[in-house]
This record gives sequence, C-alpha cells and structure tokens, in this order.
Amino acid sequence: MCGRFVQFSPSRVYADLFGILEPPPAVPPRYNLAPTQAVLAARAGVGGRNELVPLRWGLVPGWSKGPDSRFSMINARAETVHQKPAYRGPFKYRRCLIPAEGFYEWKNEGGRKQPWFIQRADGLPFAMAGLWEHWQDPAGDELESCSIIVTQANAAIAPLHERMPVILDSEHWPAWLDPVNQRPGELLPLLQPYAGAPMNRYPVSTRVNRPGNEGAELIEPL
Repeated sequence: MCGRFVQFSPSRVYADLFGILEPPPAVPPRYNLAPTQAVLAARAGVGGRNELVPLRWGLVPGWSKGPDSRFSMINARAETVHQKPAYRGPFKYRRCLIPAEGFYEWKNEGGRKQPWFIQRADGLPFAMAGLWEHWQDPAGDELESCSIIVTQANAAIAPLHERMPVILDSEHWPAWLDPVNQRPGELLPLLQPYAGAPMNRYPVSTRVNRPGNEGAELIEPL
C-alpha cells in the first residue's frame, strides 16, 4: 500500500514534468503527506490541456453522502480498480498522476514498526497512477479527492511490504491522462510493479509516524 509520501519540489517542477504551462498552485514542501491532506496531482483539464491541482487524499465517491472516516479509500487495488463501484467510474473517466520524490513503508522489526523511505536512486520525482473524483453536497459545497493505485511489490519493495504504488513511466503518461481512452484492455496492463529506474530504500526516524511532524530531516537515513 501507500500510506505516506513526499512532495517537496517546487510546484513549477511538477508542472514542467507534465507539460503544464499555466502557473501551478504555490504550496510548501511536504515531507510527510498523510491521508485526508491535500496533495498535488496532474489531470486532463479543459480543452485537453493538463492541469496541476490540489486534491484531498482519500477518494470520496460522487454518489456517497460525503467523507466517512470508516473508509479511507487512499489506495485502490490495480487488480480490481475497474470493477469496484467506487473506482470504476474514476478509472474510466477521471485518472490522474500524483508526483512524488518518494514514499514511506513500515517493516516489522523486532516487534516494532520501522519506517523506511523509498525513492529513485537518482532522487528525481516520479509519477504514481491515481484516480480523482468530484463530490458535491446538497448545499453546493464541493470536494475533489483522489486515490493512489497500488499493485504487487517489485524486488526492491518486497522485503518491506507486499504492495507498492503503481509508478508509471513517462511514455505512458499521455495514455493514462487521456479521458477519451476508456478501454480497460489498454489501461490495466499499465498497472504493473515498477521496473524502471533503480530505487533506493533506507530506514528513517519514527518521527514520520506522526502526521503532524514535517521537515527534511524525516527523510534523512538513520
């Protein structure tokens, strides 16, 4: 799964990554993004041009009564994302890419959970496959939210956890963001364990366990 990640590059870096020309939203660097918080995501906008927008992490189905703490919906399983009622609509019509420099995973070591940080070996940002949704209450208040798609872990992540976020190579970004492409036969094969650039992993401070903690020191190796 993916329960915490980082977005610490300037938002202009992410905009350039996805070919977004409009000024992106200015946000502070984040080293401990947690569920229900706002994350930056790229999606197809008006006229087919990509846009970078903040989305609540934890998908809220458009047909639901609203956010419900009983169902976090921060991750969608790649194997069933096209079938589950909450995800099949977004999978077909509302896909997004969520940039990150890395994510955290926890490993049981000696009876305690030790957090590890995972990143590309070159430290560059990558793009996780996501879904987004629009919800509106009877009073007209709106909420846009997202979920990160997860799949089986690759060899680098398997020692820590059996699942990992789907990381898409840049050659697949146009197909993933294209709302006209609604063919599961073309989209589902993209949701594979990452086999691109080499990845690094190392243990970090347990301070990351608290969502309120922030700062670059959270990703420093122990």
